[in-house]
Amino acid sequence: MSVNNFSENKEFLIDKINLLRKEKDAIILAHFYQNEEIQDIADYVGDSLALAQWATKTTQKIIVLCGVHFMGETAKILSPEKKVLIPDLEAGCSLADSCPADEFKEFIKNNPNHTVVSYVNTTAAVKALTDIVVTSTNAKQIIDSLPKERKIIFGPDKNLGNYINSITGRNMLLWDGACHVHEQFSLEKILALKKQYPNALLLAHPECRNYILEIADHVGSTSSILKFGTQSENKEFIVATEAGILHEMKKQNPHKTFIPAPPEDAGCACNECAYMKMNTLEKLYLCLKNEEPEITIDEELRIKAVKPIQRMLEISAEHGL
Repeated sequence: MSVNNFSENKEFLIDKINLLRKEKDAIILAHFYQNEEIQDIADYVGDSLALAQWATKTTQKIIVLCGVHFMGETAKILSPEKKVLIPDLEAGCSLADSCPADEFKEFIKNNPNHTVVSYVNTTAAVKALTDIVVTSTNAKQIIDSLPKERKIIFGPDKNLGNYINSITGRNMLLWDGACHVHEQFSLEKILALKKQYPNALLLAHPECRNYILEIADHVGSTSSILKFGTQSENKEFIVATEAGILHEMKKQNPHKTFIPAPPEDAGCACNECAYMKMNTLEKLYLCLKNEEPEITIDEELRIKAVKPIQRMLEISAEHGL
């Protein structure tokens, strides 16, 4: 059967993937922003922090990371003895791309005596320049754990950095980077949705622009948004993050209504990351079958990059995250 015919036989693909993961002793980890069929077939679905935690404790020989490239790198950094695969090597990240390692290194050099805190959405090379890595789940707790007088460089997401500054009272020096998905939400269209659904609560990811966060009823990571939507007694929600999270929200809360916040682009009613959606069942099958594309990292670079991630995991464990 040709690759072009795979999409016509979803059950065939699912059966083959299930057989291959057992045969090859593989675990499939998927981010909340993946396509629905990828989330449904994964052994575990989570946010960036959860995927990193799983990468440290899985016993399988092969990790298939259904996400974007930096997530595969993070898994390999944490589990160098494992074979780490990603269905599409071209699945990148606009936020990671906004922070080239050579330019970030120069930025650090020009601002000495700062603790460097980097968002997990970065390349291994940027992590190697970093003192502590954070995710949107644990960023506040990690920044709060540092002495108040400590000077901090935060990169690459300026929106998350501004938000953390606002809720911690810090004045971190921010790298000028952003995620194209979270940058594109339309305030005007969200306000129109709130008129259409007056009882709906607005849930927003801290990578969104400040004017979106200011009108949000809850600001948090993907896992935090999922938890809030599940535990709230409210029945309607407007969700301002990548639309893939709505799949799990609807699965856990079939009697609630979740509305994707629209971007500026008038041609689309929801906001999706094209990179995240590059992974498909077809590519996942071929990835397992051929055991490629494989994530490889130079060992010297890996040793440098693993330290700030381990520090993140230690602090997260201390705070029960």
